[in-house]
Amino acid sequence: MTHPNQTSNEDEDLIKKTEGLASKHIFEIIRRDGEEELERPNGSLFWSGIAAGLMISLSVLGEAIFRTYLPDAQWSYLVENLGYSLGFLVVILGRMQLFTENTITTVLPVMHNPVWSMFKRLVILWCIVLLANVIGAFGVATAFAYGSFIPVELIPAITELSEHATGFGASEGFQRAIPAGILVAAIVWMLPESDGFGFFVILVFTWLIAAGDFTHIVAGSVEMAFLMVQGMLPFSDALFGFFLPVLAGNILGGTVIFALLAFGQVRRELPEGARKK
Repeated sequence: MTHPNQTSNEDEDLIKKTEGLASKHIFEIIRRDGEEELERPNGSLFWSGIAAGLMISLSVLGEAIFRTYLPDAQWSYLVENLGYSLGFLVVILGRMQLFTENTITTVLPVMHNPVWSMFKRLVILWCIVLLANVIGAFGVATAFAYGSFIPVELIPAITELSEHATGFGASEGFQRAIPAGILVAAIVWMLPESDGFGFFVILVFTWLIAAGDFTHIVAGSVEMAFLMVQGMLPFSDALFGFFLPVLAGNILGGTVIFALLAFGQVRRELPEGARKK
C-alpha cells in the first residue's frame, strides 16, 4: 500500500517527464556539443563558417523587404524586425558555424577542462570561424551591391540599415553589442530545453536583438561590407569604429558574462574529477 505522502512509480515517471532539465544537464549538453565542435577538422569549420556568413545575410534582406513594403506606421518597426530573425533561423537550425554561438558553446568545455591544449584549440576555432563568417559576409554583400540577385527597390533600405548599424561609434557600438552577445548565448542555453520549440526561441530572441537596436558582429559584417565594397565606409572606420568594438562587446556578453555565470551556477554540481581535469 502506498503511503499518502509517497508517490507511486507511475507518478514518479510522470513527474520526471514533466520536469525541466537541471542547469547541470543543460551545461553538459552544451559542453559535449562544444567538444564535438572543437574536434571538427579546420576545413569543415571554415566552410561551415562561410555558409553562415552567407546565410546570415537573410537577416539584412528580411529587414529590408519589410522596411520597403510595410506602410509608414508606428507598428511597422516591430514587424520589420521580424525579418532580422530569418538569417539566424537558417544558421542556427542548420547547425552552421556562427561566431557568436561559439562564445558559449566552445567556451564551456574549456571552462570545464582549463588546460592549454583546450584553450589553444578554442582560439584557433574562433579565428577560423570569425574569418569565414566575414568572408561569407563580404561575398554576399558584394553580390547585393553589384549583382542582380535582389530587386533594385530593396537597395535603399539595405543602405539605410547598413548606415544605421555601423554608425553608432566605437563606444556605443561596443555597449550595444554586449546585450546581443548575452541574447545569442541565452538562445544556445535554452535550446536543449525548448522541446521542439527552438524555432520560436530563436525567432523571439533574435527579434529582440533587432528591436532593441543591439549590434551583432556577423549580421553587422554584412552591412559593414555592403558599405565598404561601394566605398561608402572607410576601412579604418569600419575596423575601429564598428568591427573591433562590436566583436569585443559580443565576446564580453556571450563569454565573460553569460558563459561564466552559467558555469558558476553548476561548477559545484559537476563531478569532482571532472573539475580537476
